[in-house]
Amino acid sequence: MTEIHTIYVLDTNILLHEPFAFLSFQEHDVVIPMTVLEELDSIKDRNKDVSRDARVAIRALEDLLTDASPEQVLAGVKLPNTNESQVEPGHISIFNDFALDQVVGGLSKNENDNRIIGTALHLQQNHRDKKVVLVTKDINMRLKGKGAGLKFVEDYRTDQLVDDIKFLTKGYHKFDGDFWQQVSDCESETTGRYTKHLIDKSLIPSAFMNEYLIDEEGSFAGKIVGMTDDKAEVLDLGHERLMGRNAWGIHPKNIYQGMAMDALLDPEIDLCILTGPAGCGKTLLALASALELVVERGIYDKIIVTRSTPEIAESIGFLPGTEEEKMAPWLAAITDSLEVLHKQDESMSGSMNYIMEKANIQFKSVNFMRGRSLQNAVVILDECQNLTAAQLKTIITRCGEGTKLICSGNLAQIDSNYLTALTSGLTYIVERFKNYEGSATVNLNGVVRSSLARFAEENL
Repeated sequence: MTEIHTIYVLDTNILLHEPFAFLSFQEHDVVIPMTVLEELDSIKDRNKDVSRDARVAIRALEDLLTDASPEQVLAGVKLPNTNESQVEPGHISIFNDFALDQVVGGLSKNENDNRIIGTALHLQQNHRDKKVVLVTKDINMRLKGKGAGLKFVEDYRTDQLVDDIKFLTKGYHKFDGDFWQQVSDCESETTGRYTKHLIDKSLIPSAFMNEYLIDEEGSFAGKIVGMTDDKAEVLDLGHERLMGRNAWGIHPKNIYQGMAMDALLDPEIDLCILTGPAGCGKTLLALASALELVVERGIYDKIIVTRSTPEIAESIGFLPGTEEEKMAPWLAAITDSLEVLHKQDESMSGSMNYIMEKANIQFKSVNFMRGRSLQNAVVILDECQNLTAAQLKTIITRCGEGTKLICSGNLAQIDSNYLTALTSGLTYIVERFKNYEGSATVNLNGVVRSSLARFAEENL
């Protein structure tokens, strides 16, 4: 059955979320209402991170339409062919929604959202042979569109790699009962203190590199370090050895922290992704492991700590002091963790100041990471559930030779107006990097902060 030709009407927030989004609709047509261009124009000069995305979107549209005549822009300019299997690319056009005599559906013309909805309604009435879809990340606008008579309204889902957050990779596979009772065919090889097992891949059909294997009985713990079409090579870590890991005086409180600490302390792992609820130990484990790798083992030269919060872009300039002093209010989680690590010392504040200088701990804003090249450092990116996939790509590509990046976040605590657990950059990189041999993901299942925090996480 031939798919019906579709016209996609894009809201402003789609181009702010992904400036090149208009290239993602393959053989279908894309319509940009004039109001969207007006909104991009008003946003591009603001002192916010979002203004950069507005400027990128405007430049991208200008590059595509620069040689087109006004008549061609209104009629539709052919989109570039971005897919080899694509037979015929669609077209992009600018629609003058200000020329509409009235907004169909009884909505006021005084609001920008209503004019964009009006564009989609007008196209729906005049192109009955085509499917007209309004694409917006604004939930209320989707509701208004439906109420005004639009048949199709959608979120932008091109950046979604999973349909439900429960399908997101946890970074480990837990066997029911005893692991060895389920293994019928196994070849083992011991080299020094390490033992590797070659097991049938059918036991773990969706296995990926650096995925941890544990069992319900607590008798086995391993990590996949190699794969063929039908076999998986598993490094036997040992449950007790995993629980015996130590970083800056910190020991794992459960097997999930044990797996996380194993990945954090492994210099072969360039990217560690820690997910989990508030109070599961993400920040504390990341900082303790970073101090161990920099101060005790001397593998890296410094620790760079950065964190994304929606307020930083707006408020950091108004705070007094240097960049690090401006960042201090948002990085209190790091200093809290440092206090925990040194609370037994005779002079806690003296120890903290000494360690911050010894480990060369630097607090940086994500706004100033663009353009940098980070060498021989441990980079801790906290609260990265509030970043988009594009923003995370910008930071990850800053990491140079000998740099280890630790990304942590809680998908249940997203502060961005335009992100959900499914569209968060954290979800995106968990899925994108699961088959990369230099990365490891661990979902820290369980709150260890306090019984109060655990009860709140489970019941509120």
